[in-house]
Amino acid sequence: MSWKSMSSSSEKQETSSGFFDLLKRPIEMYVFIDPLCPECWSLEPFLKKLTIEYGRFFTIRPIISGNLASFQQLKSEKREILKKVWDKTGSRTGMCCDGDVWMENPVSSPLVTALAVKAAELQGKKAGMRFLRKVQEYVFLERKNISDENILIECASKSHLDVDEFQKDLHADAARKALQCDLKLTKEMDVDSTPTMVIFNESEEDAGLKITGLYSYDVYVKVLKEMLQKDPRPAVKPELEDFLCHYRFVANKEVSVVYDWTEQQTKKELKKLVLRQKVREVPVKQGTFWKYISS
Repeated sequence: MSWKSMSSSSEKQETSSGFFDLLKRPIEMYVFIDPLCPECWSLEPFLKKLTIEYGRFFTIRPIISGNLASFQQLKSEKREILKKVWDKTGSRTGMCCDGDVWMENPVSSPLVTALAVKAAELQGKKAGMRFLRKVQEYVFLERKNISDENILIECASKSHLDVDEFQKDLHADAARKALQCDLKLTKEMDVDSTPTMVIFNESEEDAGLKITGLYSYDVYVKVLKEMLQKDPRPAVKPELEDFLCHYRFVANKEVSVVYDWTEQQTKKELKKLVLRQKVREVPVKQGTFWKYISS
């Protein structure tokens, strides 16, 4: 399998896309994610914006990756280091990562969490993505041990999954095999850290483009356009209330990235919706989250 470098440039760029281009999505985006990786959590605002602006050109395929070894015997010094890394990442990226979880309620088994995500995915890709997001919210914001089965069942319920089905799948061979496929893919694509994106264009069979780490939004757009070999315009963004209604629970940072607003401007716009009783402010250790209130 061959990789293009991130710096390769496309000579041909088209300003518009034909009707038939929109009938199928030519780009497949493999996103290698560790549910316990704060950098993966920090990728969320960019994935939302990319989906809104250019989602008509690609499909996302989340792949569970990362260290699945047990944390049962994690020494206090190691927990202290993890706490500092999480807190620092949250401050730097604007996506809260409350490191206190490692002192108060440490995650004991990343393997159980990974299997739970694959069990959720057996109910469909969207169900799996909703569940993964909920698991991330529980660990990064609420300091919950997301390898505890009761917590995972709660996440499944709040993600609107069939909870009975999820409980069965959590201990079934299908989830284990699905996770083995993800780990095999991680190895085949030579992915050794998260987050990593591997982007393929269906018209180029072997060549993929790999992006390892967290970059600014414009880098992802540039890479996507290179893979498309055209320069499409971003789609019109939804009204803020429609965005919140769709995602239900978002970070101030996510809104500011999607709408190209400052953090202060974002808060101002959201406070207007608070006054109209459309959203509720949810304070967390670093920054702010907003919950949409169903009418």
